[in-house]
Amino acid sequence: MNLADLRENYRRGQLDHPDLVANPLRQFELWFATAAGVGGRWRRICIAAYKLWQAIIGRPPTDVNAMVLATVNGQGEPSTRNVLLKGVDDRGFIFFTNYESRKGRELAENPHAALTFYWPDLERQVCVAGTASKLPVAESEAYFRSRPRDSQLGAWASNQSQIVPDRAALEQQWQATAARFPGAVPLPPNWGGFILKPERLEFWQGRAGRLHDRFRYAHQTDGTWKLDRLSP
Repeated sequence: MNLADLRENYRRGQLDHPDLVANPLRQFELWFATAAGVGGRWRRICIAAYKLWQAIIGRPPTDVNAMVLATVNGQGEPSTRNVLLKGVDDRGFIFFTNYESRKGRELAENPHAALTFYWPDLERQVCVAGTASKLPVAESEAYFRSRPRDSQLGAWASNQSQIVPDRAALEQQWQATAARFPGAVPLPPNWGGFILKPERLEFWQGRAGRLHDRFRYAHQTDGTWKLDRLSP
């Protein structure tokens, strides 16, 4: 396979200044609703048909709330991974993790982080940069209680990012945790949410001939957002 020959000519949409709302978090919610198939009846039909076709040809469905999280440790070394968005509000973007995981440790050392969302069926991308802080414990507890029991036990059983000798050891730890908590599973002290407060958001819409539409919202000192079109 020659990777240089892999190309896609984007033709499924366009984006212009009047199409964007003043608040980028509201704009994100609009795009996310479209990616999730929430919106007009015709759009829902088109998205459902597209997903059906993907299933027919054997492509697994994508998680529309999947995002790449980029962090940098205290030595300036970057790392990335996919995590799931679990909320967005006026404060920013919310996700959950083990605070002692690699991403948790890096965010403790350096709270500056970035997110990337990519929805290939819509030929759209959103890039977010800002600072992360821990979610209040009460909110982490509320989300933790909503998780399936198996996932709750997994949060206790997994020392995320640490070396394990084999799969059996991990499963034994899970079984020991299940025996330890036969009833309700409490929130682990090292597990909870982060909220990334955005300072910059970019909305990208693929266009033909690589002349993509790209807009950047930059947060201003007076609390407003400055919106500019960027060259692709």
